[in-house]
This record gives sequence, C-alpha cells and structure tokens, in this order.
Amino acid sequence: MTQAMFDLVMFDLDGTLVETAPEIADAVNDLLRDQQLPEVSEHLIRAWIGHGTRELMLHAYAHATGLEEETVRRTGTLDILMPRFAEFYAVRTGQRSRLYPDVLSTLKALRAAQVRIALVTNKEQRFATTVLMVHGIRHYFDMVVAGDTLEAKKPDPLPVRYCLDAFKLRANRALFVGDSEIDVATARAAGVAVWAVPYGYNHGKSIALAEPDRIIPTVAAVAEAVRASALHASD
Repeated sequence: MTQAMFDLVMFDLDGTLVETAPEIADAVNDLLRDQQLPEVSEHLIRAWIGHGTRELMLHAYAHATGLEEETVRRTGTLDILMPRFAEFYAVRTGQRSRLYPDVLSTLKALRAAQVRIALVTNKEQRFATTVLMVHGIRHYFDMVVAGDTLEAKKPDPLPVRYCLDAFKLRANRALFVGDSEIDVATARAAGVAVWAVPYGYNHGKSIALAEPDRIIPTVAAVAEAVRASALHASD
C-alpha cells in the first residue's frame, strides 16, 4: 500500500466543515428574549464564533445589557445562563446549519485512504457531538477534541499535540484544516502544516492575513492532495 501525503488530518468544525452561524444566532437570541433582552445580529455573532460557546454568550450578553465583559465574568451570570442556552441550542441544532460543499466526499475519501481524521474545536463536547450527529458525520472521526476536553483549547497547541500523541505521529505527518487565525496559530504552535478555507468565521478578516501554508477553495483540496500523493508514490 502506498503512503498518503498525511497520516492525520485535523479539522476545525464551525466555519470549516459546517455552516452553523444561523442556528447559533437563533439560540443566542432565544436566550436573550428569554431574559427580556434585545437581540443581537447574526453579523455580530459570526464575528464572535471561534472561542467556544461560553465566550460567545459572554460577548452577546455583555452587548445586549451594555455591561463590561469582565463584569459579566465576575458575577457568575454565565453559570446560570449556559444550561438554559444548552436547551435552546439543542432545539435549534440542525435546523439552519449545513455541511459546506465537498465535506462529505472528502471525509469518505480520507477514510478510504486510511488517513486518520480528528476534529479539533473550541466548541464544547456536547454541542460539537450534536452537530456531528445531526449531520451524519460523527462516525468518520477517529477522535474529537472539544473545547472542554483538555485543560487548554485553541490557540494553545495542546489539542493538536494530544492528537499527535494519541496516534503516535510526528508533526510532519499531520495537517490542520481550519478557517480562522486561531486555527493557523494553533497549528503553527504545534509545528503542523495548516491549510485554510476562505469562507468561514475569522472575525471579519481575510484568512490570508493569518498566512496559512495554503488557502484552499473547499476541503476537497485535502482529498485531492492525498489522492495525488498516493498516485505519485505508486509510479
């Protein structure tokens, strides 16, 4: 059997594999209405995605109330709000999210090439698992490292190093695919190659500014690269 270009491909979730912003915005605004607070725009919520659901709710609640974010942190309000948010998000998940183009075919191709696949997301485990299950792709992943799996999350390199250790791989045999400067910084800190898609959530900035190794139009480029490397190795 010929060796693929990478032995492990790690993917970000929101903005890379799944368009989740519309239903995240719905759940956030469900909670704000429940608290008799004004809604926030989906445009703002897109800019807040990337650091995990708790941080997103911190931004949204502070914006809706006019409070300083540090004030919200100190009061413990989020500890009260997050269980309620989880209820709203559980209802909303799958209603307005969708897989981005070429995601399913790419996961199938990587699996066929016997490349390990991991999800590395800052989304909390329960929410990440629900998104994967709703869209029928959980079984493609050998490992899911969520925002609350370890003591640190992206951009700390720990989640990537955790995957490398689990599969007993060197960094040069792995690829990280994401959509944000957080993903690029994470991969760089862990010493792995990083490719980025231009359509996700990067706080309103061009992903080119983060200087990934490659900017790819869709994740299909990953499967194509693996396929091409296998063909080249067999020549």
